[in-house]
Amino acid sequence: MTQIVLGLLGLCFGAVIASGVVAFIISLGIVPRYAGITRTAGHIILYENAAILGALAGNCLTVFPLQLRLSWAGLLVFGAFAGIFLGSWIVALGEVVDIYSILFRRTGLKKGVPLVILSMALGKTAGSLLFFVKGW
Repeated sequence: MTQIVLGLLGLCFGAVIASGVVAFIISLGIVPRYAGITRTAGHIILYENAAILGALAGNCLTVFPLQLRLSWAGLLVFGAFAGIFLGSWIVALGEVVDIYSILFRRTGLKKGVPLVILSMALGKTAGSLLFFVKGW
């Protein structure tokens, strides 16, 4: 009984996180940018629904693992889509980094900018190490 409850809790919490990730992807403008580049802006709702369904499917596959045996062609297709997804994230996050220069300029922060960036990097590193060492 407790395994079922824990599985359902994991699925629900994962759905909350997945919806946050999809909202973040959409707010970064990845979906509208690709719709504009491909001249398929009329299908943007379909793209957003596909992103949500993909996040929910990934959530379900995380809670309830499924092993797929793919041929080299299947791995090639998966690798291509994974590369496109990762590349989109890198480009979008690269544009978000531009926000820091605007923030520093508007707040008048001229001294200590390297310290702020170093603090963010050290915090990210400490969080990652705690995740891997403690298993959080």
